[in-house]
Amino acid sequence: MTVNKKTRPPYRKLAISLAVAIVAVVGGIGGGSWYWWQSAIAPMQSNSPSSPNLLQVNIPEGASAEEIGQILQEAGLIRSITAWKVWTRWTGLWQSASGFHAGTYQLSPQAPLPDLAQTIWSGKVQQVSFTVPEGWSQKQMARYFEELGWFAAQEFLDATQQIPRDRYPWLPPDIPFLEGFLFPNTYQIGLDQRTPEAVIGVMLNHFQESALPIYEARSGFSDLSLKDWVTLASIVEKEAVVADERTLIAGVFWNRLQQNITLGSDPTVEYGLGITQTPDQPLTYAQVETPSPYNTYINAGLTPTPIASPGLASLQAVVAPEETDFLYFVARYDGTHVFSRTLSEHLRAQAKIRDQQDAQQNSSNL
Repeated sequence: MTVNKKTRPPYRKLAISLAVAIVAVVGGIGGGSWYWWQSAIAPMQSNSPSSPNLLQVNIPEGASAEEIGQILQEAGLIRSITAWKVWTRWTGLWQSASGFHAGTYQLSPQAPLPDLAQTIWSGKVQQVSFTVPEGWSQKQMARYFEELGWFAAQEFLDATQQIPRDRYPWLPPDIPFLEGFLFPNTYQIGLDQRTPEAVIGVMLNHFQESALPIYEARSGFSDLSLKDWVTLASIVEKEAVVADERTLIAGVFWNRLQQNITLGSDPTVEYGLGITQTPDQPLTYAQVETPSPYNTYINAGLTPTPIASPGLASLQAVVAPEETDFLYFVARYDGTHVFSRTLSEHLRAQAKIRDQQDAQQNSSNL
């Protein structure tokens, strides 16, 4: 009886594949088959001292081994589809991985067929990096990704309003967006992962791995909620420029909170108004007096949400602040601050710094 090829049992196909591999690779060592095999798997280009001209190849989701071979041949990366079939079927019997991985790859025409197959099998996709500095807000991140050409700023901001508690159940229940929880760092992701959801995911993963353990291992501050911890750390992050002052600033803020004194933090006013002050254009009295949920000159306690993404040092400082009796500080505009215990000391420090700024500006205008 003749067996229809379409109904041939899978195990018979596997046996035939193995037989072809053995004949081609082992049985032909002494003759032309071995020569053909070596030629078929050889690189398309010979090695040169200069760096190879890498070719970008996209392997779509669900592509079969044969389809991948065709993609590689059309890209000018392999010499023979037959050799590709032999190699992939043979190695598929002992490779630990379950199959090829979709994605975008940078492949060299100077690489032999086995190396190309191993690269795609192991999923070494082309990666790109992005860096989110400590103290950035999600609006700054949105502009950054748009400037990189990855996606529109508004797409990112819209995605930050989708709180993925199904994957991150530790996220606070009362946050309207992910401000503060997008952990600052330098990341690498696959070229095909340049979406708002993907970059948000890797930043939340890093927060979970690096920041959350600090909160869970804190000694004292048992009543401090996760949201309040990140919120206060974000304010410390925006205020502290010099690392040595970070725990001291955290201590001042804790003193003010415990004594029910408003925090009086400029960065919270800036965040609420969507502005950034500079030495030449500091906040005006009118701006400081403008009502906003984020104005900590007017409102006691913390802001409704974090105002930026704090780094590990600021997160640590909030649960390990420096013990101090200071209640005030004012920036010198060189990164450092003058700390004071009383309001009168604070006002004198402000006046002195203001006079110094005026004198410096007058001298530069001469």
